Amino acid sequence: MTTLRTTDATAGNAGLRIDFCGMAFNTPLVLLSGCVGFGEEYTRVEGFSHRDVGAVCLKGTTLAPRLGNPAHRVWETPSGMLNSIGLQNPGCRHVVEEILPSLAWSETRFIANLSGSTVAEYAELTSAFDDSPIDAMEVNISCPNVLEGGVLFGNDPDMSARVVEACRARTEKPLITKLSPNQTDIAESARRCIEAGSDGLAVTNTFVGLAIDIETRRPVIGGNRSGLSGPAVKPMALAKVHEVYQVASRHRVPIIGQGGIASAEDAIEFLIAGASAVGVGTALFYDPLICPKINRGLHEYLRGHNLDRIERLTGTLALHPEAESSAA
Repeated sequence: MTTLRTTDATAGNAGLRIDFCGMAFNTPLVLLSGCVGFGEEYTRVEGFSHRDVGAVCLKGTTLAPRLGNPAHRVWETPSGMLNSIGLQNPGCRHVVEEILPSLAWSETRFIANLSGSTVAEYAELTSAFDDSPIDAMEVNISCPNVLEGGVLFGNDPDMSARVVEACRARTEKPLITKLSPNQTDIAESARRCIEAGSDGLAVTNTFVGLAIDIETRRPVIGGNRSGLSGPAVKPMALAKVHEVYQVASRHRVPIIGQGGIASAEDAIEFLIAGASAVGVGTALFYDPLICPKINRGLHEYLRGHNLDRIERLTGTLALHPEAESSAA
């Protein structure tokens, strides 16, 4: 049974507080999985505070420990970053028993990121985190299904729904499904995941990218396949959020919008497109103190537009009525 915690970190953020899947967030900002380790990395940065964010998504966790992919794992690109870490992590048991007890639970929400290679593994991971103080679970379906020829769960709506359904059967805590943008119909996938029991959606994961070493004629990234994030993907991510919002809003399912957010203006665009919360990831690598700057910008926008709450922005995009419905 889910027990919702209260935090003591909401002072001064009245206009930025939101409710996300029954959880009270201090602000709409969410630190994205893979960008802040297991929630403790940025506490070593002078001036950083978990109180500036609504939630922290912990690093992707698998049942057994994983060493991850060979180097290079990260590569800078124009206005973006390629990464292929390979889910390096100490395994679920270590995270639950050794890492979770050390987190600052009174300051923010913590969300586990579940990464499995079979439906059964996802279910087992869910059970392990259900019996822990974690606030919610993010289901990372952008993982290969080893029993189906390595096809990514997130690129097949049927597989995605099966994973969510298996996780839903193991917990009453909020489930947030992280959708892949690398599929034919992300809105259909969102619908299937919602019907299978997803309480929220994260839109989107990284886009497939490639960098080539022209001397060796090999991929620069050691794992070959890599994900592109950062400002370069923002216009595409915005479009995906708005597309998914058309489905999610009918079911009152909230969205964490993410993809290249590096300013208050970026965050506001995602909110207007349909997100209830916004994820900050790649920007943290070059500005680990960017969240309080974004929060200040959000406060200024609210004052400048006579709005009392940030949640009033969600889904307020007004399309041009004279434009054709299809993209050019």
